[in-house]
Amino acid sequence: MIKVAPSLLSANFACLKDDIEKIENGKADWLHYDVMDGHFVPNISFGYSILKDVSKVTNLFLDVHLMISEPQKYVDEFIKSGANLIVFHIEAMENKEDTLALIHHIKENNVQVGISIKPNTPVDAIQDYLSLLDVVLVMSVEPGFGGQSFKEIALAKIKDLDTRRKENNDRYLIEVDGGINETTGKKCKDAGVDVLVAGSYIFNSDDYAQRIASLK
Repeated sequence: MIKVAPSLLSANFACLKDDIEKIENGKADWLHYDVMDGHFVPNISFGYSILKDVSKVTNLFLDVHLMISEPQKYVDEFIKSGANLIVFHIEAMENKEDTLALIHHIKENNVQVGISIKPNTPVDAIQDYLSLLDVVLVMSVEPGFGGQSFKEIALAKIKDLDTRRKENNDRYLIEVDGGINETTGKKCKDAGVDVLVAGSYIFNSDDYAQRIASLK
């Protein structure tokens, strides 16, 4: 069964608790939490203090996507604030040694770990880490802003990751984020995806439950 992870970035921040309750009632599986620092991506969103508050009002699995430079500097704060999964970008890492150290550090704190790749980053860039990961997040848009159109390049990467997973008996889930709606979601499902992140498609509608159901 496909997991649906509504992206909080598209919620109404003035009614955040209400919106979270609506997606819970609408049978969302995860809550996707985008962290942006204005440096790694050209936008700023929310940090760990808001995550801490969010964790108090929901039992949804908290999927924290760090679109930030030097994620190793901040990861402990997100762990303390209730993250169930922390996904960082391979493009933000200096070298293999630091990447492995960060993966192991997150796991040692009993939090799941994932790596994300931007549209122009090949799957080969993370091959060395796949066996260690719980999630691989494929960006189907350039990270930084919601509401962008889906880039088809993501489908080949999802298929590639699914093939590698089967060949190597890896256990990671394949997640996709960016421009997801009923049509693009179906294409991703056909390619082998496990988790669909959707923001404006869900939160800009009058019926969250219907939109979530349309992605499953």
